[in-house]
Amino acid sequence: MSLLSEMLSYHFMSRALIVGILVSLCAALLGVSLVLKRYSMIGDGLSHVGFGALAIAAAVNVAPLALAVPVVVAAAFLLLRISKNGKIKGDAAIALISSSSLAIGVIVVSMTTGMNTDVSNYMFGSILSLSSADAALSIILSIIVLVMFILLYPRIFAVTFDEGFAKATGTRADTYNTVIAVLTAVTVVLGMRMMGALLISSLIIFPALTSMRICRSFKSVILCSAVLSVVCFVTGMVASYVLELPSGASVVVVNIIAFLLFSIASLLNRRA
Repeated sequence: MSLLSEMLSYHFMSRALIVGILVSLCAALLGVSLVLKRYSMIGDGLSHVGFGALAIAAAVNVAPLALAVPVVVAAAFLLLRISKNGKIKGDAAIALISSSSLAIGVIVVSMTTGMNTDVSNYMFGSILSLSSADAALSIILSIIVLVMFILLYPRIFAVTFDEGFAKATGTRADTYNTVIAVLTAVTVVLGMRMMGALLISSLIIFPALTSMRICRSFKSVILCSAVLSVVCFVTGMVASYVLELPSGASVVVVNIIAFLLFSIASLLNRRA
């Protein structure tokens, strides 16, 4: 507790913890649906789009989140549109958009100031890059994402497990798939400031996969994933503070350890 009190005495650390916990919750909840729908790499693809948008924002001196959020949301719509084309499947569409955006971002960086500290923070994450304005906007958007997920939970559950049956019962599956993609896009952008474009997808994938090692029902996986994501994030931030390690990488390593522990527990449970 004394260590947490010391960490919270720094304004940048308290902002990072509050925003990080909310973003971790959003990523964990959405990650369960994305993993079950075999669409988990959408987070990685959208993070590359976010990097391109943030690079452009830095070049033209525009507020990063104000530009990145609408651009990544638009990319999510485009990704779903391309995926519906029978000639380009989901994984190919993600690769197409992510590589294009990453290339654009690199070109923009090379034509302006080069690989400066700000762009490096976007790629690998930095809690120091989160300003008070960014934190306020991130908190508001994170709460909106959480509220929408809770309100639409029954429909999201339906399209996650059996999209064909959901359509047969009158559920507009395409609409709710779009909602999931848009909420994921917003979450990715919000998490990029701390986790970086190269690591943000871990917040979406790891908690869901780890929870599925021991949980069997959708609701139990959702709850376990949410709790696990927050615990891993806070533990990673504490480790980063104490050991002076990069914050994003520390959170990912803690998630890896949790995944291995849950996998061992699942293996032992099967043998028992």
